[in-house]
Parts: sequence; structure tokens; C-alpha cells
Amino acid sequence: MSTPVTLNPNPLVRYLQKPSSEFNKEDIIKYMEDHEIGMLNFRYVAEDGRLKTLNFAISSREHVDAILSAGERVDGSSLFSFMETGSSDLYVVPRYRTAFLNPFSEEPSIEILCSFYDHNGNALESAPENILRKAIQHFRSATGMDMKFLGELEYYVNSERSSIFPGTDQKGYHESEPFAKFENMRKQALLLIAQCGGQIKYGHAEVGSFTNNNEAFEQHEIEFLPTDPEFAADQMLIAKWVLRMLAERMKVEISFAPKITVGKAGSGLHFHMLVEKEGQNIMLDGNKLSDIAKKVIAGILDMADALTSFANTIPTSYLRLVPHQEAPTNICWGDRNRSALVRVPLGWTGGVEKMIFDANPNIDIKQPSNGSKQTVEFRAPDGSANIHLTIAGLIVAAEHGINLPDALERAKKLYVSSNIFKEMPENGLEQLPVSCFESAERLENKRELFEKNNIFPKRVIDHTINKLKSFDDKDLSQRLYGNNEAIRELVMNHIHCQ
Repeated sequence: MSTPVTLNPNPLVRYLQKPSSEFNKEDIIKYMEDHEIGMLNFRYVAEDGRLKTLNFAISSREHVDAILSAGERVDGSSLFSFMETGSSDLYVVPRYRTAFLNPFSEEPSIEILCSFYDHNGNALESAPENILRKAIQHFRSATGMDMKFLGELEYYVNSERSSIFPGTDQKGYHESEPFAKFENMRKQALLLIAQCGGQIKYGHAEVGSFTNNNEAFEQHEIEFLPTDPEFAADQMLIAKWVLRMLAERMKVEISFAPKITVGKAGSGLHFHMLVEKEGQNIMLDGNKLSDIAKKVIAGILDMADALTSFANTIPTSYLRLVPHQEAPTNICWGDRNRSALVRVPLGWTGGVEKMIFDANPNIDIKQPSNGSKQTVEFRAPDGSANIHLTIAGLIVAAEHGINLPDALERAKKLYVSSNIFKEMPENGLEQLPVSCFESAERLENKRELFEKNNIFPKRVIDHTINKLKSFDDKDLSQRLYGNNEAIRELVMNHIHCQ
């Protein structure tokens, strides 16, 4: 008999017959005992945005029970540069709902994501996952609403050039095998990410494809389903890990870097978001965008320049944010407009529910009633983004917009109906930063919006500003113009960001 978890690809969910959100300590111990799993790995995200690992070889039931009950002690000064070595001990404590079976390990092992706590047992103020949690909680308490997020993860695969069925330069969008050489790798990634708990919408080949001497570069994208912000961040981190592990085993290179070479499509990490009230998507009023949605957009646009500090964190980020590359450069929004910073994609409105009957004449079809699917998309971020801090910043910006007295007027003023590179609005538009240095300056100017309500700690803002300024990339684009060798060196220095 079918159950709600029958088709769930996560082995723990299927075996325990419950959703991962309901996992508890005993569930994980039972799975490990019943499957004779002797390895448990803690995973956590430190300052650099990458997953860190702590391995445990389990010796008894009491051993794993103790680990899962109290976590473990780690050296925080090696994980966060702004912690003092004299008082840097931290705890990493597992979040049971994140447990999954490692699909790569020869020795079967359970992986589980953790949160950081200080010496008093309080959530570490500056930990990325805690900053995100604070943003979520404050938004909920202040507005009575919740947000959901999904990410679009773009990446390049670099391999030896093949003369059989070569891809077409910059024409890779939704290309299929044999012209898309790494479709099978992408499909493997989809299955493995899902087994690790990710909720995936789809995967496809992206626009970017080109050759360089004996190398071939092919771009792909994986898009996720909308979930709560914490889970949205977790699954993006796991997805990056899965893709890199696959690439390592297939002996190819993948990169989430924002730019591989000038003149070719860069890789973004777009975030879609929606607002819910009492479990219902409220982004629409009838078939039109709701006032709440417009206020959220206004808040994001007002803080967008500073948000790049968390979403576009390396010098090559600003080689991507240039005109005519389907990347935003101006602070504006529009419907289905890929030149806008915030885009309102198609949302199955306006009577399009009849499409399925037109495509399948004379077939009786019962359509599910799942409510509105409408989202808005923030298109600036790239693979260098600190995922937790970017989502936290977007939630802060959304709340800021809801509270702005003139939010609807701002939204109306910043709406664009056409491609802005062909038809710029009469009064012009404010531009996004053009370097890490300028991004840091914009964050400095708007830091009080992030620090408000104690969501972003002062030292995190200070550290972010100092790190961005340390690249010394002011006027970098002008300095690099025409110097292909210097551009290549810069790209290679940041090829494996976050």
C-alpha cells in the first residue's frame, strides 16, 4: 500500500516511514543499528561557506547516543577568522532533520548537518546558520508571514575537447545528448542530491558552451523546489558537495565561479522567493502581483547594492554583472525581463490552466489544486555567494520593504517593461556595484538595516567589509581591459569559490 513517503528517494525517510522534519535521535540510531553503519560524520558551514567535516568511528550504541545528544567540541578560531584564539572553543550540535546516507563513501556512513554554539550553550551569534534562523524568526514574529526560497545553481563542466557532436558556442540552452556531453553527470547529480534530502525541480543544460584550445566548457543548471529558508540553504550546500564529488570521480573539473572567460555566459545562483500567510502563497491578488509582493520587491531593490556583499563576493563576480550577458547591472524589476535585477517569472496565471487540455485533446485530466506558484527572482547572486547570509539578507530586505511607507511608489518607479539595454527609463536607474570594493562601501552605508534587530552581528558586517576591500579591485575592469592573460589569471585564482 502506498504511503506518503513511498517515492521519497532518501533511504532514511523510506525506512523510518516519516518525513525528515520528524527525525529524532532514536530514529538515526535505529537506522545505523539496523544497517550496521559504523561511521557518523558531522558537517557544518564555517566562514568560507564550504562544508567542514568531523568523522566519528562508532564503537557502541552508547557512543553514538552521546554524540547525537551533546555534539562535539571544535576550535572556532580555525573556522572563523574574527574569533580570538584564547576563547575560541565552540560546540557543533547535530540537526537531526538533516541526516542522510552518504552516497559516495565506501564505508557506509551517516552525514548530519550541525549548528554552532558558544561556551554558554547559546547559538553562536555570528554563525551563518544562526543569522539565517534569526532573520526567519524575526520576519515571522514581525509580519505574521513566512517566506520560502529556491535556488538555481549554475555551473560549468570543463573537459577535453571532443570533435564528435560538438556543442554550439553560447547555444547550449536545454541542449541534449550527444551535443550536451555531461547530461548523464547532471542526471546522476539529481538522483544523488535527492537521496541526500534535496527537493529538486529540474535540471537542464544552460546557455554557456564554448571551446578554448583543447578544452571544452559546458554549462548546466539545477533548480530546486521552494522550501523553508533553512532547508533551501542546506540543500544548496549539499548539491555543491555532490557535484564536486561526482566531478572528482569522473576526472573532470566543475566550477560554480561567476565568470570563466570574458564574453561568454557567466554562472549565477539566482534565488526565487515567495511569501506565505497561513500556508497560502500571497504573491498574487487575483491574476496580478499583490501589494505585499510589490513591497517585498521594493525592499530588495532598496538594499540590493549592499546585498551584493554576501551574494557576489569575489572580483570575478563583477566581470559577470555586465550588460548584454543576461546578468543584471541596474536596480529595477520587471515581468519576465531577464535584464532586470528582480524578475517576475511566469506563474501559471491568466487562464493558462487550459493548456494541458489543449495539448491532450479528448483526454480526461484531473488537475491538482496546489495553490499559486508565483515567485519573484533575485538575479544578482553567483556561486561565490555565502548562501545562508544571502538568504538572510533577502529576508531582512523583504521585511524592510513591507515596512517602507512609500514601498508601492518605489516599486512603481523602478518597474521596467522592456529590455533596459535597448530602452533605458527616462530618469535612468541606479547601478549595482562594479567591484568588491564598491560593494563593501554600499554595505557600510546600509549596515544599520542588516544590524537592526540583532540579526547581522556588527563583527560579521565589519569582517565582510574588510574582506571585500582587501581584494583592492576598485576600477579592476578598466585595469584589465584587453589584457587576456591577466583576466585568465584572475579567473583561475577564483575558479573554485565557496
